[in-house]
Amino acid sequence: MKVALIPARSGSRRIVGKNIIEIGGHPLIAYSIVTALESRVFDQVVVSTDSEDIARIATRYGAVANKLRPKVISGDLSPDIDWVTLAIDEWLDLRDEDCFSILRPTSPLRSVGSIRTAMKVFTSNKTAHSLRAVRSIREHPKKVWRRNGDTGFIDSYLPSLNETTGVESHSSPMQALDDLLVQDASLEICQVWVARRLRSLTGTRVLAFEMPGLEGLDINYPDDINYLRFLIASGKTKLAPIKIEPFGR
Repeated sequence: MKVALIPARSGSRRIVGKNIIEIGGHPLIAYSIVTALESRVFDQVVVSTDSEDIARIATRYGAVANKLRPKVISGDLSPDIDWVTLAIDEWLDLRDEDCFSILRPTSPLRSVGSIRTAMKVFTSNKTAHSLRAVRSIREHPKKVWRRNGDTGFIDSYLPSLNETTGVESHSSPMQALDDLLVQDASLEICQVWVARRLRSLTGTRVLAFEMPGLEGLDINYPDDINYLRFLIASGKTKLAPIKIEPFGR
């Protein structure tokens, strides 16, 4: 069994009501629900939320949201593994051999094709514990500094001598540094047994999946919303079509 889990708690400090903010006439969460359903990859598309309003909206767009997540595991510091465990063990009663995908509402440009491709990559590898969407970094951690108390000085956070250039890594070109990847929030897939037995959403054998184009765009700050609307208005990207009547009508 394959299940899509869409987390959408009500609290958001940076963007109030982030998961249901209107984009293109529909709430943000609608695009993740619709693409998950249209991918035809999943047996169920389930929204995990602590909000009755979000649950109502999610149900309108075709997701299952008939149980609310307890507030105690819906805070700013609540780890994802808590609500995932609740979903797979109590809401869905999944087997160890099943898998789930986390599709966060904050990535509305994630496509049906990418969901299908990622699941094919994951299920084709019989030894993989999980799969994560990633992208190449733009700012390298070896060029990061930290304040030295209130002295006014700073110290290199990861001091090292670069083998290629023979000088400190922070003063070396990016091309001479490690080729690193950073995860984005657009897509995760994991074996149920990994979450259940290891209390982990990755395990130790993690496949990389590089999202194409702008599909990994993550909406976390007000400027991100403005940027997304600019991209849509300028024709640089487009949202998945939704046949349901626009939000609020």
